[in-house]
Amino acid sequence: MLSLEQASTMVDDALRQGAALGCAPLTVAVLDPGGHLLVLKRQDGSGILRPQIAQAKAWGALGMGLGSRALAERAATAPAFFTALAALSEGRVVPVPGGVLVRDSEGAVLAAVGVSGDNPANDEACAVFAIEHGGFVADPGETP
Repeated sequence: MLSLEQASTMVDDALRQGAALGCAPLTVAVLDPGGHLLVLKRQDGSGILRPQIAQAKAWGALGMGLGSRALAERAATAPAFFTALAALSEGRVVPVPGGVLVRDSEGAVLAAVGVSGDNPANDEACAVFAIEHGGFVADPGETP
């Protein structure tokens, strides 16, 4: 289980990493394994849709059991499925890198981090950094 304190630290670490990389203003969300919001922070200047996008990246990763990088790759090859998935989830799935599963050392899913605000590769890098900095395993959905 991921504590509120650990989730909050992850959000702060992701925001610090974004600043170190020179990212545009970010929004970072951490969801528990059931898809419930634990922590969300939106930097000054981050767009008004960024909270929903960050949560949708994390929610989609949790819902499909794959980091959003893998979801993006699958969406490219099965667009009809992802159109249906968007409808089924009421728009809560965004198949774009930046939704990263938080796993323990045995591989169990503890949470998901969603980052939005910069390009997807930077969003994902900030999430991965925060998860690993916290001592957890980051699963962005890299395909073999």
